[in-house]
Amino acid sequence: MTSPASTLVRLKLSLLRNGLRQSGGRRAAFAASAVLAILFALSQLLGLLLLRGQANADVVAVIGTAVLALGWAVLPLFFPTGDETLDPTRLVLLPLHPRPLVRALLAASLVGIGPLFTLLVLAGCALSLAHGPAGYVVAVVAVALALLVCVGLARAVAAANVRLLTSRKGRDLAVLSGLVIAIGAQLVNFAAQRLGSSGLGPLRPVADVLSWVPPASAVGAVRAASEGSYGTAAARLAVATAALGLLVVAWARSLTRLMTAPDGSTLRAADAGTRNRASSAARLLPGGRTGTVMERSLRYIWRDPKTKAAWVTSLAIGLIVPVFNAVQGTGSIYFACFAAGMLGIQMYNQFGQDTSAFWMVATTISSARDAYAELRGRALALLLVTLPYAVLVTVLTTALLGTWARLPEVLGLSFALLGAMLATGAWTSARFPYSIPQEGHKNVVPGQAGLAWISIFGGMVAAALLCAPVIALTIGLHVSPSGDTWTWLLLPVGAGYGAALTVLGLRLAAPRTASRLPEILTAVSKG
Repeated sequence: MTSPASTLVRLKLSLLRNGLRQSGGRRAAFAASAVLAILFALSQLLGLLLLRGQANADVVAVIGTAVLALGWAVLPLFFPTGDETLDPTRLVLLPLHPRPLVRALLAASLVGIGPLFTLLVLAGCALSLAHGPAGYVVAVVAVALALLVCVGLARAVAAANVRLLTSRKGRDLAVLSGLVIAIGAQLVNFAAQRLGSSGLGPLRPVADVLSWVPPASAVGAVRAASEGSYGTAAARLAVATAALGLLVVAWARSLTRLMTAPDGSTLRAADAGTRNRASSAARLLPGGRTGTVMERSLRYIWRDPKTKAAWVTSLAIGLIVPVFNAVQGTGSIYFACFAAGMLGIQMYNQFGQDTSAFWMVATTISSARDAYAELRGRALALLLVTLPYAVLVTVLTTALLGTWARLPEVLGLSFALLGAMLATGAWTSARFPYSIPQEGHKNVVPGQAGLAWISIFGGMVAAALLCAPVIALTIGLHVSPSGDTWTWLLLPVGAGYGAALTVLGLRLAAPRTASRLPEILTAVSKG
């Protein structure tokens, strides 16, 4: 009788083979990604082997193993569709008990580029610490055990959150994956710069703690066995083995719950408390069409995956750029303008964010006055978030740099930049609209990339030119011998100038919006 494990392994290989047969582009992409992943893993293996005998080799090996485990735990939450074995709900109708199913899914999960990459890196981590027969024997056990813990951790986390991953909120999480990776890269870069001058010594306490945390404890056991501390090595291997057992038990319980508990989509989803809170918040907005448009825009920001991803990315980058540069001591107070600039971009392609649903908005616009009210409500919704956020980032950056005297002028520049981007964003939304696909990670449908470039980058250049008077005034005050005493005037000047630009931009964009409704509707409904 064929075992479930061998059946699922063959099933996964068949799915992979049939998927590659669909198109030559898919085969080329798979081959390229496999080659690059293996080459990178081999380079890591070689680099780790070169660390043999170095004082801090165990620090790199132990922390590297912990980072690998963290990646296995987190990445499946952001890329749930990358592996069919991540969705056990496809197998709930099969006559299988949870424990045999766990063993079968674990075996199938060991097939793929990711496990091979992890195996090579783990081998490098273990071999960089192995010395003597005992060390090599423990290294073989440690690599296998660490690999099983990584894969088991990923599958246990995915099984516990599979209902979330297949829901709308799960798709929101996947869309935000690029943001998490970008922030993580910034954190790694910051840490690397901090360690560049002091070496790996400061990480020794961290490595000592992680050497008892699975699966890094398995790699830590290799060093202990090589040094003759066989009791410590056995204890660390036991910790990793116990962790694997707990993960398998948790995984089996999650599968049991998936096989026996009803899906949340079949239950009543009404939440009166949530609706009441939303109604209370809506009462704080202005009345009439302006308040209605503001509420709709804020709901899009919270509920639409693409809009939410764009906003969260802008919020994060607008904070990371000035704050990280200030912490490193290489920043400028003027980097705080990134906050207003990143959120100002959200004013561009306003109608494209509605996609095909814009036809319902278009039916309510019959004149330039209606178009002005629509654009004004969208701009006010953006300002509701952007103004306090820009102030917060500017104050935080100023505090980190200790340049409080320049706070008024930077706030003035931020407000002027925000007003210019609101003005140009409203105009380009009417003149160069384009559609945003709802599925996938693309932000422009095929054939409209030129419109997107003109809309965003052309508008940003125009906004920079509109800010030229305030920038020139700032430079003039700093060049003047007594100008520093008057830089506080840049705050009211910048705020007033930005407000005037916003009103003027909305006034100019309104009649164009009303006259081009059919063209806008056609452009944003593509794809």
